[in-house]
Amino acid sequence: MKKTIFFLVILLLITCLPIHAQQADTLNIRQQNIVTIAACTGRGDLTNLKTALARGLDDGMTVNEIKEVLVHAYAYCGFPRSLRALQTFMDVLDERKAIGITDATGRESSPVADTRDKYIRGAENLSRLSGVPVDAPKTGYALFAPVVEQFLKEHLFCDIFERDLLTWPERELATVSILSAMGGVDPMLKSHTSICLYQGFTPAQMKQMTAIVEGLGTMNADKEPFARGTLMTDNPNFTDKAWLQGYVAAADGFDCTVANVTFAPGCRNNWHSHKGGQILLCVSGKGYYQEKGKPIQLLLPGDVVKIAPNVIHWHGAVPDSEFTHIAIGTQLNKGGVTWLSPVTDEEYNSYKGEK
Repeated sequence: MKKTIFFLVILLLITCLPIHAQQADTLNIRQQNIVTIAACTGRGDLTNLKTALARGLDDGMTVNEIKEVLVHAYAYCGFPRSLRALQTFMDVLDERKAIGITDATGRESSPVADTRDKYIRGAENLSRLSGVPVDAPKTGYALFAPVVEQFLKEHLFCDIFERDLLTWPERELATVSILSAMGGVDPMLKSHTSICLYQGFTPAQMKQMTAIVEGLGTMNADKEPFARGTLMTDNPNFTDKAWLQGYVAAADGFDCTVANVTFAPGCRNNWHSHKGGQILLCVSGKGYYQEKGKPIQLLLPGDVVKIAPNVIHWHGAVPDSEFTHIAIGTQLNKGGVTWLSPVTDEEYNSYKGEK
């Protein structure tokens, strides 16, 4: 029911708003990370938040940018959940440091040169953000409790929105994610959804946002049954970020290895072969698989790839989606993997099938 109401709100707003131009109909990786981090904070879901924070860092967000999302959240879900999220982030950073991962701190927020009255600046910011004129008549809570409206203008839309570690569209995306995760705040959700659309997000992107938020409740049970593992750094056989979690090692005596491998969007490994063969069980996202001399195959969750011994091949993620598979190295008694040359951009971009 909640999902239906949210989509009806989107359809209603889209018919009456002068939406700014937007190139993409899907949220980019950074925006998806903001949605997940903000929603977990708003819901107080610290277990999924730890995963979301680590993924945001792995995908290139700086420590200060993620902190800004968590600080921004307090204005919409309160200090207790914002502070618990910040404490959780501290734990994540300590755990990553302990295994040798050094995360980029990033820049601080730029100094604000505007010294005019904060209420005036906040009112102007809100007007540019929402498209509502500064001198619009006060109604609702602004008329009923003027001091709250003053706090909002001076602190939220001046002090917070003038911090430039996040863009205004990113802040509004975080806000709608928090409100959607919290529930019971439909008037505010409608208002900030309107602002998101005015700031250039499309209905398709907002639909994707709400799907991400609603999927958080089953993220561990349904979407990620296996651990994401550790980010592999400086691996010459992978073009970009990839994560590895081993489950069965050669030393365990089963004549096989079993590992969960996640590729960042666009990441692929080099051409290679396995003397004893390999089996891939596709878990989530979208991937590519190609054998030498054959066209690329699109891989989706549930697909199984049986790779015969000594067949030269490569696999990885499509350009716009992560890809996770379970890799089973078979017949280890015959030998291991033989790494070959990198997959060229021309080879990677040669996929001709349906996406």
